[in-house]
Amino acid sequence: MPQGQPSVVPDDGLTTRQRRNRPLVVVHTGVGKGKSTAAFGLALRAWNQGWPIGVFQFVKSAKWKVGEENALRVLGASGEGGTVDWHKMGEGWSWVQRGLQGDNSTNEEKAREGWEQVKRDLAAETYRLYVLDEFAYPMHWGWVDTDEVVSVLRDRPGTQHVVITGRTAPEQLVEFADLVTDMSKVKHPMDAGQKGQRGIEW
Repeated sequence: MPQGQPSVVPDDGLTTRQRRNRPLVVVHTGVGKGKSTAAFGLALRAWNQGWPIGVFQFVKSAKWKVGEENALRVLGASGEGGTVDWHKMGEGWSWVQRGLQGDNSTNEEKAREGWEQVKRDLAAETYRLYVLDEFAYPMHWGWVDTDEVVSVLRDRPGTQHVVITGRTAPEQLVEFADLVTDMSKVKHPMDAGQKGQRGIEW
């Protein structure tokens, strides 16, 4: 097991073990590809540890067949690692379509309903790892109150880890989170007119 050494040891009264096992809030943001993919990679590690996992997919269409969904569902049902529950909150909308046309009131309502479910599960300690996929967008658009999200996450009981993905993570969330990765884009096939492909994007 890698033995990374922290650059700072805070004077917080915690033992090394207590500090090491502290539950984390992780944010994957930025315009680069791979934010959700990285979160699902964490879910694989959590599954291997036997942790119950809750995936809450906030923006991508409920009809969108995400490759990781099938894999994690199969693993969760295998009886060898943790369990996996997958919740889809969207109704066929995406960050690309948002705000460009039509009425977003239903989408906003679904996002709020999804957050209320996450709050209930956090209070009940339903999962050890929560993947809130594309949850940065409802906060960015003002559909879900960022200050409330930070407050709920700060006060969550037990040892629940939460991973939030999405391009425009609000500054309050970034400041609060324990681990933040901003994924930048250097090059992407779409820049050369190539659409997404099987096995790469889904």
